[in-house]
Amino acid sequence: MTDEEDARMLPRKRRVTGRRGPGRLVGPVIVASLLFGAVGCADEGEGSGRAKEIQDRSVAPTELCGGKAVSAEAGEALKVITGTTRFEGWSDYPTVAHGAQELRKRLTFAVVGDGDVCRFFPLGDMPDSHFRVTWELVEGALTGEPDPKFTELAMGERALTARDAAFLQFACRSEGIADSPSVLHIQIGVENWAFPKRFRADPKILENAHATVAHSFSLAMAKELGCENDGGLAARPSLDPA
Repeated sequence: MTDEEDARMLPRKRRVTGRRGPGRLVGPVIVASLLFGAVGCADEGEGSGRAKEIQDRSVAPTELCGGKAVSAEAGEALKVITGTTRFEGWSDYPTVAHGAQELRKRLTFAVVGDGDVCRFFPLGDMPDSHFRVTWELVEGALTGEPDPKFTELAMGERALTARDAAFLQFACRSEGIADSPSVLHIQIGVENWAFPKRFRADPKILENAHATVAHSFSLAMAKELGCENDGGLAARPSLDPA
């Protein structure tokens, strides 16, 4: 899927005049006004119904992507990033288990590759913002200087975080993955697409929040794949600089 197609898929919120004539037209104008008022009330009711429907199918962050991907701590981090505690997932990319299954399929013919884990978007006043969580098989531990916008943290093989994204790489040894090399190097990415420029939270707070979410998804993936020692990831994120 291209970025242009992604942009078209982005969910967005959806948002008569009369001229008073001479005195002899006041009656018809009043009737028309009442009719317009009735239509307006109907539109408001319809809008309220749609809003309730969206609210009813939304979920708490800990229920996203299969219900095992977002820890309570990561849920709080998503609230810091978005300002909301209600989210909706995209059915095409539902769970961490789905992402792990696709990763296993990839290993049947290659040791590198990438794919989606899941996508979701927050409810509220940020209609253009959505999150994409991805996996990537890489050939080894990453080296070299990262992009200046990222801060490197002491987690896994390498963890990089910014105010709108975070990436965490860990090593995985698992007897449950057939035809795989002795050690897999897996990177989980959490990207906040169309991040609103008007959002002016402290950059450091946003960096820590995105890193916390990336850690939660990485730990869930490590557990799903059966990685020894959870891929070397602790139960809670380390936000100390590397």
